[in-house]
Amino acid sequence: MATNKEALAKGVRTMAMSLLFMFTGPGIIYQAFKNKEHPLYIPVLVLGIAFGTLAIFFAFKGLKKIMSALFND
Repeated sequence: MATNKEALAKGVRTMAMSLLFMFTGPGIIYQAFKNKEHPLYIPVLVLGIAFGTLAIFFAFKGLKKIMSALFND
């Protein structure tokens, strides 16, 4: 049972990108809720929600790549 190292590396990179979005998304959402009276409240909130969604998407994509590399699917 050999591991595809290139696919595993791609999966780990995707998970690292997900980790980046996991920390920036909630931070942006927090800043948006802290400045509700600012005129850019809605665009900043939408950006934070988009980053959170991207974090979930990249986490699933990275996990799928890692599992595929480990089990040779």
